[in-house]
Amino acid sequence: MPLSTIALQGAALRALYRLPRRIRRLIAGAPIRLDDQELALDAQLFLRARELSTLPALSKGTPEKARRDLDKGAAIAAGEPIEPVAVRELTIDGTIPARLYQPDELPEGSPLLVFFHGGGFTIGSITSHDNTCRFLAKHARVRVLSVGYRLAPEHPFPDGVDDAVAAFKYAHANAAELGADPAAIAVGGDSAGGNLATVVSQLTTRAGGPKPAFQLLLYPSADATSETRSKQLFAKGFFLTRDDMDWFMGHYARTEQDKQDPRYSPGLATDLSGMPPAYIATAGFDPLRDEGEAYAESLRKAGVPVVLTRHADLIHGYANFLAIGTRFREAMFEAAAVLRVGLEISPKESVGE
Repeated sequence: MPLSTIALQGAALRALYRLPRRIRRLIAGAPIRLDDQELALDAQLFLRARELSTLPALSKGTPEKARRDLDKGAAIAAGEPIEPVAVRELTIDGTIPARLYQPDELPEGSPLLVFFHGGGFTIGSITSHDNTCRFLAKHARVRVLSVGYRLAPEHPFPDGVDDAVAAFKYAHANAAELGADPAAIAVGGDSAGGNLATVVSQLTTRAGGPKPAFQLLLYPSADATSETRSKQLFAKGFFLTRDDMDWFMGHYARTEQDKQDPRYSPGLATDLSGMPPAYIATAGFDPLRDEGEAYAESLRKAGVPVVLTRHADLIHGYANFLAIGTRFREAMFEAAAVLRVGLEISPKESVGE
């Protein structure tokens, strides 16, 4: 899809959201109510626009094609690059690509978020989540290190986990060069990226540190073994589908037994004591909703400070829909605010013993 076509589709989509509410409702259709929730008009209009457009499903075709399609789609829904944010490309351990975001006039020795993009461990990239990272950097007033971990099926489980852990250790060891405070390094991500952030927190905590100071988990995948109610209710029609999830998991897992590994399904971990404080956000119309909320409850039972928010009117993927409507950005403003506060008041434990 030529860049001009992407720009035109983005402009058309944003124009759709500027129409009077009455017209937007007519286009979107009657309100969708399910599980005592009503889908936000912004979300329903986005789903309707996808139906009317040429944008493919998340898991259509080969992984290579799906990756290209996601990058194109992200450029349409995420909007123009958020400024002022300085950007620098770098490489972790000589092999893992990364991008460092620094908001305007942020002093040295400030907090840092190590961010892992979503995409079912199979698609997604630093590029697809560029504006998500810019948004968090600007509005949470933190540096953001976005990590291009290896993807399946070329690199199945646990290669992505190994890269995620290496990225956090790199950030801690090179905090001064990154302009960060080594005692205020958070991990975070959306969907599969939220899974990786969770796993990094578990592995580094059990190893005795250094560990993250905070976790920012946006609609994370936490348990590939559970057949939850939300997976049944929202299997079709709400952006992320059951077919998509099966496609992703089929590429990421080498065997069915992999799904029982807490590094794959962190919700199965038996000891969550001492985990970093966490913000977990779920979306009401998301197949992953229930497993994310179950993980939040497990953290609470282990004595870990947790802020859980269910955005009952939203769908999976909202962290990337920053240029359309207002509701998606509202949810991300909350995430940025909690991240900023969490890093300011969390115990400074990431330096370890």
